[in-house]
Amino acid sequence: MTTSHTSDANGAGAADEAVRAELSRLRDSIDNIDAAVVHMLAERFKCTQQVGHLKANHHLPPADPDREARQIARLRQLAESAKLDPAFAEKLLNFIIAEVIRHHETIAKSS
Repeated sequence: MTTSHTSDANGAGAADEAVRAELSRLRDSIDNIDAAVVHMLAERFKCTQQVGHLKANHHLPPADPDREARQIARLRQLAESAKLDPAFAEKLLNFIIAEVIRHHETIAKSS
């Protein structure tokens, strides 16, 4: 199926333009949300870096499985209430946690 880029008797050109405009508007929103997500992750990692230094200074282990389990359960509940797949939210948090632990291990080695 091809779409017309010129007007025809049925107004397909105008419809195509409206679709392109809506697509552009939605993509702009997605881009803004992506930027916000990146900035929020950067802020989160600033906090977890401070946690890593605190743990290293007090000889605490880089990982905290009890805290991680509570965070996963909490995030799954948040995801459900936000109509987001809890399994996806858990995978995302597990990915972030793995990166945080890696940072904490690096900090502990350099202390």
